[in-house]
Amino acid sequence: MSAEPLQLGLIGVGNVGTGVAKILLNHPDRITRRSGRPVVIRRAVVRDLSKPRDLALPAGVLTDDVQAVIRDPEIKVAVELMGGIHPAREVVLELLKAGKDVVTANKALLCEHGDEIFQLARELGRTVAFEAAVAGGIPIIAAVGQSMAANQIVGIQAILNGTSNYILSEMLLRGQTYADALRGAQELGYAEADPALDVNGTDAAQKLGILAQLSFGTKVPLSEFHCSGIDKLEQADIEYAGDLGYTIKLLASARLVEGRLELSVRPTLIRRDRALAMTHGPFNAILLDGDVVGSVWYSGRGAGQDPTASAVTADIIDMAIGRAQLTFSRLDLWGESAGFPIAPLEETASRFYLRLAVDDRPHVMADITDILGRNNISLASVIQREAPEVEGDSPTPVVPLVIMTHRTKTGQLQAAEAALHKLGSVKYPWTVLAVAD
Repeated sequence: MSAEPLQLGLIGVGNVGTGVAKILLNHPDRITRRSGRPVVIRRAVVRDLSKPRDLALPAGVLTDDVQAVIRDPEIKVAVELMGGIHPAREVVLELLKAGKDVVTANKALLCEHGDEIFQLARELGRTVAFEAAVAGGIPIIAAVGQSMAANQIVGIQAILNGTSNYILSEMLLRGQTYADALRGAQELGYAEADPALDVNGTDAAQKLGILAQLSFGTKVPLSEFHCSGIDKLEQADIEYAGDLGYTIKLLASARLVEGRLELSVRPTLIRRDRALAMTHGPFNAILLDGDVVGSVWYSGRGAGQDPTASAVTADIIDMAIGRAQLTFSRLDLWGESAGFPIAPLEETASRFYLRLAVDDRPHVMADITDILGRNNISLASVIQREAPEVEGDSPTPVVPLVIMTHRTKTGQLQAAEAALHKLGSVKYPWTVLAVAD
């Protein structure tokens, strides 16, 4: 066991950075035993030196100058926990050029600039470790890059955003409205004051993009696959899904179909007896399908100080013993393979759930089924709750109509929706959700 400590630079001492520092400071014997040498925080970069912190770092460690890490030749590994894309991109590139290996939890940065960062790291003989960028404390990067190395992954189904999953769980289990569930998530610290990236699907899409790159060798810009969130979901859809035997989850999905890659992040009906449907609260879950091993399941806390700090610290330990460097040199990363072509959205196929608001009068159902039929969309089931009887000149009541389709191409459904817009008896907007196989 080498006595020479690994000198570390910590850039960002917010929630996760504080968690990492506490693990290193509170468990030095454990870290030394598993790293083969001590790990020492030599510099910790913060924005505001005067801000009170629940952390007792040695004197002289805190600084507000990131150059104190970049220019220090004794620091061999830098941990980037700034978040966001700028100036994180510029800082990471400078760190690599200065001869540092980098640990990061920054999913947005890797999704947007992973190709540039990894290419530079390769050219300079440096390493980037990023276990905490996807699914917090779940070791999914190691699973895909190492444990599943004998396989071609052919499918991913995952819950990758704990905020959305908590909100959907509250809507299902407590009957809360979306607004009330979101407010509760914010009060508990599961959601930011501005929760847009969580609830509109962007956060999960960034994570899926990283997993898709590792699993399929394909870089997929977010603009090239379907991404929608839970911010327009209504309690009625939760209830109808339950009546049909399903639970709605924000599902991140990637799969190979006839040699092409289909990707999406969207609210999806999942049969309620499946493990994904039973994953509640701020938890993440990932189902991988390999062509050799079959299905493999991972679940755990996907966000928060402790789970994310656990993953970051594991990467630091891997850096200290050289395992991260060995793994990084063999990972199929950005720009290193042609990957699989991306299937156009209109050619992807799924079963669908439709909830329409329609006039309760003769021939409306016939008009709707005629449009669906002309677009080769077959119906699996229909639910229309009874409306009250009306007499005389009373307005025609509007009632909900819920349709479950058999498997159909997205393009066929889009064509049917365009025709439905022309029916005065069908009110817009309506709800369309995917149904998992």
